[in-house]
Amino acid sequence: MDKSRPLWRASVRKPPTRTLTTSRPPFICQQCLHPGPRKPLQPLLRRHQSNHQPADDPTFKSIVDNPPTLVRSGRKHNRYGLALLASIPLISFALGCWQVQRLTWKTDLVARFEDRLVRDPLPLPPQIDPDMIHEFDYRRVYARGVFRHEGEMLIGPRLFDGEDGFLVVTPLDRRGEFRGFQGNSTVLVNRGWISKEKAAQGKRREGLPTGEVVVQGLLREPWKKNSFTPENDPGRNLWHFPDVYQMAEHVGSQPVWIEETMAADLLMSLDRKDKGVPIGRPAEVNLRNNHVQYIFTWFSLSAATAVMMWMVVKKPVTRGRVGGVRRNTGW
Repeated sequence: MDKSRPLWRASVRKPPTRTLTTSRPPFICQQCLHPGPRKPLQPLLRRHQSNHQPADDPTFKSIVDNPPTLVRSGRKHNRYGLALLASIPLISFALGCWQVQRLTWKTDLVARFEDRLVRDPLPLPPQIDPDMIHEFDYRRVYARGVFRHEGEMLIGPRLFDGEDGFLVVTPLDRRGEFRGFQGNSTVLVNRGWISKEKAAQGKRREGLPTGEVVVQGLLREPWKKNSFTPENDPGRNLWHFPDVYQMAEHVGSQPVWIEETMAADLLMSLDRKDKGVPIGRPAEVNLRNNHVQYIFTWFSLSAATAVMMWMVVKKPVTRGRVGGVRRNTGW
């Protein structure tokens, strides 16, 4: 034993040194170990520019930098515009008053026609003055004569209960009733409606009476042509509108129009339709009277525009007050 070393030191052993190891090897950059040519900086610059915000641009302009344009500031109302706005309620009110007069006129006219319907029918004289027919419009009359079916005229197309058809107009020759009369006594009779399938005379033999007949109907004024209705073609016997004077000249009769009437019976109408017998009109006044709606429309428009006018002029524009703005689109 070495006497220079104490006993207690000789008995103590140093623990062996242990090296700490990990399961994952340390990271070593391969580019650092193998340096190559430097990569360009453009992808990095693009990445930087992609994150650039519009507000970072010193030339960026927003809606705050472009205030809206003033439409009116401190100006008076345009007198021409006020005059135009003021004329609308006045004109509408005048049209409403005119419709009130029209309503009174139409009501009196319908009452006069209905009074004529309840009177006994008059025998039709041999010669009739066309200028006096308006005094006997809707007057019930009867005439005796023979139908000239060779001069029959079909006016159409005309709808009846949603079905297409024609109006049958036939001259009524009355020379047999007025034998001593030297003038023209033939009149035009609107016999009524037939379906399109029965337009040919060969399909409606029962609807072509022969011999002397008595026709009861309404004496009517000549019809007024609509501007949208096509012109008639007498050469082809094509009629779109009952032009009484043109039709009378075509068949050689008086310009007198009689509408044959019948009782409003559904079963009778169906039977006539199947046999090809014209369906006459009922003895009633069929004038349209919509003037109450027109009165309400014009007076409502007058009131509405008057309120608009009052809202415009009740508070005149003062200096410094902005009446309106316009969006600025030049940015």
